[in-house]
Amino acid sequence: MHGITVTESTESRPDALADVPGICDLPLTRAVVQYRDVHELHHPGGRIQDIGLALVLSGRFASSSRVVDLGSGEVKYLNLTSELVILDWVHEPTLAHLRLLSETAERTPSRPVQLRRYCFDLALRVLNRRGFSPLTRPILLRIGFRDLCRDLDLHESTLVRIVTGPDATTRVHLDYEANSLVFRTHGIGSAEGLDRSLRSAFGGLPVERLRQGVRQRYGTRQVRLGVPVNFDEVLESLRAMRRGLGSLVARYEPERFGMVNGLVSTFGERATLERLEFREAGFGAVAAGFDDMATSVH
Repeated sequence: MHGITVTESTESRPDALADVPGICDLPLTRAVVQYRDVHELHHPGGRIQDIGLALVLSGRFASSSRVVDLGSGEVKYLNLTSELVILDWVHEPTLAHLRLLSETAERTPSRPVQLRRYCFDLALRVLNRRGFSPLTRPILLRIGFRDLCRDLDLHESTLVRIVTGPDATTRVHLDYEANSLVFRTHGIGSAEGLDRSLRSAFGGLPVERLRQGVRQRYGTRQVRLGVPVNFDEVLESLRAMRRGLGSLVARYEPERFGMVNGLVSTFGERATLERLEFREAGFGAVAAGFDDMATSVH
């Protein structure tokens, strides 16, 4: 594995990973990492701009790593000590160019578009290199579900809102790890018949009611689509989500569905994952190595 040195002495470990268990003599800067929605508690499913894949700009300590999300191009500070998932590495020219774009975007309001474009292009190249694996699966589902949300209900969070009853709105987000749609309806008994509608919309898949606290005012349901084992199954899961959620919007909000369907028919469905030229990858290929394709500076 390129760029990695393993030592038997923990005393020689650098400050970069001083707060991470293990003996890997490796700084985090330039690492492409996956981060989970535990960092996004106020946005179930995450923000629509983010994809949960980030490049570490500086990380002397893993507990306060400065990263840029490769979807939104925005800088975050993450605690990576509890779960550190490194998908790839970039060379110094790529990191330097991204830093330059980030600094320019701060000074020039019109430049963030260029930064986001560069970041997302880098994300796709990393995913192309790594291929499908249990580690890349949540990111692929998140990108695909983000497309779906943009077609059906574009707003700040990666979820779809559906008016399912009088003064009742059901919010749907995706659990990327379990590949399950989570439906949260405000109030008790405010969406009668929703269970039946969910089974009909999703081909009879089991609908589970999740446990909730006594004070919680949400009725929460979950539809499991099964964990994809390859890239084709990821695409099929996303198609099933699109059909099911479209069916629910058509049932509860027919006027809105007509408008949305008209726009999709005219401009086509968003299909970001079709830009990938994918192959299957094993765990060994995902663990480490430099992404040579991600080093070009435009």
